Amino acid sequence: MKPAMLFVFLLVPGVLPAAEWELAWSDEFDSAGLPDSSKWNYEEGFVRNQELQYYTRARQENARVEDGMLVIEGRKERYKNPKYNPASQKWPSSREYAGYTAASLTTQTKASWRYGRVEVRAKIPQGKGVWPAIWMLGDNIGKVGWPACGEIDIMEFVGKDPNHVHATVHYKMGGKHRSSGNKLQTETPYADFHIYAMEWHPDRMDFFFDDTKYHTFQIDDAGTGDDNPFRKPKYLILNLALGGSWGGEMDDSVLPQKFLIDYVRVYK
Repeated sequence: MKPAMLFVFLLVPGVLPAAEWELAWSDEFDSAGLPDSSKWNYEEGFVRNQELQYYTRARQENARVEDGMLVIEGRKERYKNPKYNPASQKWPSSREYAGYTAASLTTQTKASWRYGRVEVRAKIPQGKGVWPAIWMLGDNIGKVGWPACGEIDIMEFVGKDPNHVHATVHYKMGGKHRSSGNKLQTETPYADFHIYAMEWHPDRMDFFFDDTKYHTFQIDDAGTGDDNPFRKPKYLILNLALGGSWGGEMDDSVLPQKFLIDYVRVYK
């Protein structure tokens, strides 16, 4: 069992010590089996970005807790699409079978936050086509849509670019999609566990790989009015995508791959 942490102090070279953070929500993944249903929901089906995987719901082959961590596993397998419609021209329902499965866990309808520190200790998968992510979307996505709801990508990694991790925000301004991001060069980030974190203040968001801060976004850059999405609550998503618009061509020989999450901690 991992020790519970009530406070965290962060020292980053070149900046003042961070404020004291109080633990507000966490999952230490200490109970084997399916993820805690009081904390996690699932996305299901073919969801976005023309990705190859079918996201399954509460299926231990794709999402389970074992050895004190959450395992999200991407697999090559033939999987029936229950939403298949032979008359459909729409991407999510036009395929009778998926060739791959994985999972996307979300706190939507379970928990969301405005401001604070989101910290995830994880070991990412590797190989061409893998696309793990730790990210957040606005609670109001069902009302205003994307990107108006705001998206905070705490960590994205694409296997075809194996020596970088990415942090990005997406939003809408002037009727257009806008984004701000950066990538950090680091050799073989998939070789070990790392801490991926975002500190969300009323004026800015700072993004970290372990103790290295590599991107800052000024919240007023997304607007000074009430419609600024980064002054509204966001829920958390942990997912492993395969292929798709950014993941690119899938190398089947690397599968199965596991996205390992040691803990998720949210501080206020």
